[in-house]
Amino acid sequence: MKHARILAALGASLVLAGACTQFPALDRTLTPELVSADYPALVPIEPILAAAQTSTVEPVQETAAIDARVAALKARASRLSGSVLSGAERQRLAQGFR
Repeated sequence: MKHARILAALGASLVLAGACTQFPALDRTLTPELVSADYPALVPIEPILAAAQTSTVEPVQETAAIDARVAALKARASRLSGSVLSGAERQRLAQGFR
């Protein structure tokens, strides 16, 4: 309960400190060159979509590569999930807590 009050007070102080921040002056930041500049040219989307659809990625091979990576990572995780203490070390540690 005490930690919740401390966290609430800390959060409230951060919000209040942020409310006192001075914002940068953003008025008149556009130069006359930017105001008079032309809009960017619009390009047709068909060539972009055609280039995206002629991909050289083979989905079956990529899926197999990802599945192999997943299996290797799961095997590594299972090797790392065991105990790091030997039986003697675990017993000595348990005796130290008593």
